[in-house]
Amino acid sequence: MAKPAARKVIDEDPVSRDFGDRVRILREQAGLTLEGFSKLSGVSRAMLSKVERGEKSPTIGLARRIALALNTSFSMLLGDDDTPRRAFAVVRKDQRQVFRDAKTGFERMLLSPVMAGMAVEVVLHHLPPKTSTGKLPAYPSGTSKHVLATHGSVTVRTKDTDTVLNEGDSLYFEVDVEHWFENRTARRCEYYLVIAAPPAYGRRSDGKS
Repeated sequence: MAKPAARKVIDEDPVSRDFGDRVRILREQAGLTLEGFSKLSGVSRAMLSKVERGEKSPTIGLARRIALALNTSFSMLLGDDDTPRRAFAVVRKDQRQVFRDAKTGFERMLLSPVMAGMAVEVVLHHLPPKTSTGKLPAYPSGTSKHVLATHGSVTVRTKDTDTVLNEGDSLYFEVDVEHWFENRTARRCEYYLVIAAPPAYGRRSDGKS
C-alpha cells in the first residue's frame, strides 16, 4: 500500500508574513500584476510570489527593490504606515523595528519612528565579520546617506568608489547609485545611517501623508 504523500509544512515567520501582506496590498492598490511588478522591480515573479505569501524572507537588497517599485520605503513595508503623526515620539529599545538576514547575520535596526511621509530615517547596522549587505539599488534622486562608524571598520562601496571608515569616521554621499556595505575584517562592525530623502519619498500611494 502506497504511503500518503508527506504534507509540506511551511514554518511561517510573523515578520515575513506581515511584510508579504503589505507588499501584496500595495501592489494591488497600484494595479500591478505579479508580472508587471516583476518587470518594475527587477525581482523574479517566483520570488515575489513567495515573499507575498510569507514563505520567503528577502535580502535587504531585494526588499529595497520591492519598496522602490512600490514608491515607498523599506521601513514603511516593515512597519505600520497608519501611525498617526505626533510632534513627540519615543522609540524604546525593545520596540525597535529589526530586520535580520538569516543567511549572513546582518541586522538593520530602525531607530526613528515609523510615520508616513517622514523624509529622514535613523538606522543602526550590525555587520558580522567577512560579510556584506549585498548590493542595494539606487534611491530616488536627491536622497543621501550619512554614515558614522562606531565599532570596527566598514567599507562603503559604489561602482566607482571604495571608502573605508574606521571607528569615529563619517561619510556623506548621494545614493542615486547602486551601493553596498562590507565588513572585510574579523571583527563585528557597527555603523549608524541617517537617510535623508526628498519629502515626497515614502508617501502612500493614495496620496495621504
